[in-house]
Amino acid sequence: MMNSMNNQALVSELENRFSLLNVDLVSESQVAIDISNNDVHTVLAYLKSLGWKQLSMLTNVDWIEEGKYQLVYIIFNWDNPIYIQVRTKIERENPVFRTVTSVYPGAKYYERDVHEFFGVKFEGNPDSEKQLFLENWDDLPPLRKDFDAKAYSDRKYAKREYTKDFSNKGGKK
Repeated sequence: MMNSMNNQALVSELENRFSLLNVDLVSESQVAIDISNNDVHTVLAYLKSLGWKQLSMLTNVDWIEEGKYQLVYIIFNWDNPIYIQVRTKIERENPVFRTVTSVYPGAKYYERDVHEFFGVKFEGNPDSEKQLFLENWDDLPPLRKDFDAKAYSDRKYAKREYTKDFSNKGGKK
């Protein structure tokens, strides 16, 4: 039954089981649902039991005007090729969320990425605060909307003068 389910049938199934805050039918092969923080683990576990076994991505959106972050879990089913975005918002001021590694063990790396670039802490993932990409980073996480890249660059790097050493006119200097 699930192998032939289209995105509208999937949404109906989820609406019957859970309290969805919002649904976006992004395309024929992509559905986005917004749910409360308390439902994330249950919804992800349920969808995994239906065949959405691959966590393709965990990312984060900074809604600075709302004082919120939006965690976005993107999962995929190889037998029923519909991507599902499971989205929830957390407080930006104290960004803490419980790890989903009990459902998707590979989330431990995605959680490290989201921690490093946005500062979200994932309780229950002992590795979530280990540096993954930004060696010796010493400022606000760089994908936060209040991170000032120019101020950081001015503070960290000496000013240099650059001279034009080429011409784009027919390759001649």
